[in-house]
Amino acid sequence: MTSIQKYSLFLLRISLGWLFFYAGITKILNPEWSAAGYLKGAKTFSLFYQWLLTPSVLPVINFLNEWGLTFIGVSLILGVFVRWGSYAGVLMMALYYFPILQFPVVGDHSYIVDEHIIYIFAFLILVGFDAGKTWGLENRISSILRVKKAEIV
Repeated sequence: MTSIQKYSLFLLRISLGWLFFYAGITKILNPEWSAAGYLKGAKTFSLFYQWLLTPSVLPVINFLNEWGLTFIGVSLILGVFVRWGSYAGVLMMALYYFPILQFPVVGDHSYIVDEHIIYIFAFLILVGFDAGKTWGLENRISSILRVKKAEIV
C-alpha cells in the first residue's frame, strides 16, 4: 500500500470514528434523548420499527444505539476491533436507512442513496483494507497475541 493510500485509510478511519463517537457520547450525556422520534416516522418495515417502540424494547434500543455508536467510534479511533466495529456500523446504518426510505426517495433530499449508504460503503472499505492494521492498535495487539501463542506452543 502506498503512503497516500495509508494516509487516506487512516484519515477515513479516524474521521468516521470521531463522527460515531461524538454521535454516541452526546446521546449518552443527554438524558432526554430517545430513538422514539426517529422510529415513529418509519416509512419502510413500519411494523418492525413500531415493535421497537414498545415500552419493553425501546430502552434496549436506546442503550444499543447510544453505546453502539460510542463503541464503534472508539474502535475506529483506536484502530482496534475495526472489522467488528465496521460490521456493527454497517448494520446500524442499514437500520437507520430503512425508516426514512420511501422508495426511491430517502429522507427529504436524496434519491436511493443517502449518507447512510455512503457510511455503509466507508465501513466496507475499512473491512476490505483491514484498516485497523494501518496505524492502529490492532497491529500491535495481534503481534502481542502471536508472541504469546508462540510461547504457549
